[in-house]
Amino acid sequence: MAEDLYTTLGVAKGADGAAIKKAYRKLAKDLHPDKNPGNAKAEARFKEVNHAFEVLSNPDKRKLYDEFGEEGLRDGFDADRVRQYRAWQGNGGGGRGGGQRVNLEDLFGGGGGGGGPGVDSVFGDIFGRSAGRRGPRPGPDLETELRIDFAAAVRGTTITLRPNGQPVTVRIPPGAEDGSRLRLTGYGAPSNSGGPSGDLIILVHVDPHAFFQREGDDLRVNLPISVTEAFFGAKVKVPTIDAAVSLKVPERTQSGAVLRLRGKGVQRQGKEPGDLYVHFEVKVPKGSDPELLAIMEKLKAFEEADVRAELRL
Repeated sequence: MAEDLYTTLGVAKGADGAAIKKAYRKLAKDLHPDKNPGNAKAEARFKEVNHAFEVLSNPDKRKLYDEFGEEGLRDGFDADRVRQYRAWQGNGGGGRGGGQRVNLEDLFGGGGGGGGPGVDSVFGDIFGRSAGRRGPRPGPDLETELRIDFAAAVRGTTITLRPNGQPVTVRIPPGAEDGSRLRLTGYGAPSNSGGPSGDLIILVHVDPHAFFQREGDDLRVNLPISVTEAFFGAKVKVPTIDAAVSLKVPERTQSGAVLRLRGKGVQRQGKEPGDLYVHFEVKVPKGSDPELLAIMEKLKAFEEADVRAELRL
């Protein structure tokens, strides 16, 4: 039996978004392929963790998963139809017997030869097929997984695949998220009744980045700065999706301060670009040169009496 997605991330079913994100980041860091080269077990677990986070961090997908399980995440799944079907079963349908007799045509709005959908079409919609349709049927859809790096997902890229031995160029649009699905029409399994081939569904996995984190269309990065840059202010270079940009570090910047670069986040077609949030990290010199030590000793005279005075519950 497949592991529950909440168990995969090690969180309770009622966990909020912050707890889910925290658990994911820790697992992704520990299981990342760069940290576990050649470890097939860690790589497989890494994929499971990414899938779990992609579902549970999306409110709509999480709601479907909580109600229907993995089946609710399948492409083309019709939640309303399945609820209707369950209601019909609960009223004595489905061969259970013992309950009130239910007219299926009435239940699904197709009674008496009216214009509504009949039972066959309803069941076809639920299970991804048309039970009442005659003639050649398309072949079944196939599903494959594709892993791309963080930068390629943000910027967009093209990749050549060979489904069924046929080369086809797949365009990954800018801003693709982990768990995105692409459909290649006609590249699935062949039909056994003379119909067209099914489709190929590509599930996209995006590797986490070593320095950048993505939140929707916004990006975050921790930017190290020196003690003197923090104290006196400075102009520094910050990497972005397109190219490095110049950023002014204000005087007396404290570690943890954040600046926003508008429009430097993820750009998806038809949407306003996200922002890049720069988190400053003040780096203290590590050397033990006597002159450096003497300077640091002098700094003690200017330190606040208790820099942690405001730290309390």
